[in-house]
Amino acid sequence: MTLTLPQNLEARLTPQSTALHLAIGLFVADESTLGQAAQVAGISQADFLRELGQRHIPIHYGSAELAADLATVETLARQ
Repeated sequence: MTLTLPQNLEARLTPQSTALHLAIGLFVADESTLGQAAQVAGISQADFLRELGQRHIPIHYGSAELAADLATVETLARQ
C-alpha cells in the first residue's frame, strides 16, 4: 500500500513514526488488536504498550478480559 501525505507532514515524519501513528490510530479505533497494531508499527507488543502508556492511551481491557486473566492465574497457582 502506498500512502501519500501532504508535503509538510512528509517532511517531518519518518517512515517508522508514520507506521507508529497509523498503528495507534488503528488500535484506538478498535480496527486492530494490540498484536496487529504492534506488527503494523514494526515493534514488539511490549514496546507498543509503552508507546500507548507514554501517550496516555488506554488499552482495551474490560471486565471479561480481567475475569479470564484471574481464572488463568488461579489455575496456575494450583499447579
